[in-house]
Amino acid sequence: MRKAEAQGANAVQMVTAVALGGLLALGIELTVLLLGAAAVSNGILKEDAAIQVTAAACVLGCLAGGLLACSRWSSRRLLAGLATGAVCCLLIVAVGLLMGDGFQFGAQALIELAGCLCGGAVAGLFSGRKRGKKRAPAKKK
Repeated sequence: MRKAEAQGANAVQMVTAVALGGLLALGIELTVLLLGAAAVSNGILKEDAAIQVTAAACVLGCLAGGLLACSRWSSRRLLAGLATGAVCCLLIVAVGLLMGDGFQFGAQALIELAGCLCGGAVAGLFSGRKRGKKRAPAKKK
């Protein structure tokens, strides 16, 4: 395989890994937000906890999505995690634009962006390399 073909295959691998990670992150994030809404509805959480639930959902979703992306594209794990967080944040903005009146840049958007990037970065940092067996040190004669 030539160098250009290898780079093209790596780019395709990177795009699919980040896209799948972003979709998984969005799904988990929406699930956590649904559970948070149910907890508020049942009186388990107060309505004031919406910002904390949103931040936790962003971090958890992007952590899981980032781990998936890092397992599929292991050459640059931190970049894969951060890209997954950015893709998930863009998907959240796109869903917000489709469902709402428009995009409003404020504290909520910054919390979502920070949560997504932090979750992706943590996934990239902690998805360590698989280490092989340690070799026994050579015996000195």
